[in-house]
Amino acid sequence: MKERHNMRIGQSIDIHQLVEGRKLILGGVEIPYEKGLKGHSDADVLLHAIIECIIGAMGLGDIGKHFPDTDPRYKGISSMILLEECYRLMKENHYKVGNIDAIIMTEQPKMAPYIPLMRKNVANVLHCDESQINIKATRGEKMGFVGRGEGIVSQSVCLLEDE
Repeated sequence: MKERHNMRIGQSIDIHQLVEGRKLILGGVEIPYEKGLKGHSDADVLLHAIIECIIGAMGLGDIGKHFPDTDPRYKGISSMILLEECYRLMKENHYKVGNIDAIIMTEQPKMAPYIPLMRKNVANVLHCDESQINIKATRGEKMGFVGRGEGIVSQSVCLLEDE
């Protein structure tokens, strides 16, 4: 009898407001900019979307269930630590990353110089090859809250495979 190969997909979107007085951190990379993202943790919108799509693929709810913004333990925490915890959940449930495809939607700043390090950060924490992690960016073309520079959106899709 042929061995069954289980694959699961997950998707997520995360949105955070840009505000003064905060660091801009995306994919675990601090990006020089006059504003940062508002949130309970470091508000890394990219990692939040990636974490939540993995949690969703496993059928384990959402990011708020695992890392509630009402819990003081997560106040100001690096989302890289949350991604490490997400990896632990994957291992517990016997999954590994097939691939992740994510997009960052922001008018400013330009993301291209930072994407290689973001990919490396995510791949290192999830113990996969960088070729399994794709991150891209687009602008709001001056339309909507993204185009006006009021916030950043990130979407992510993942494929998980049996370990």
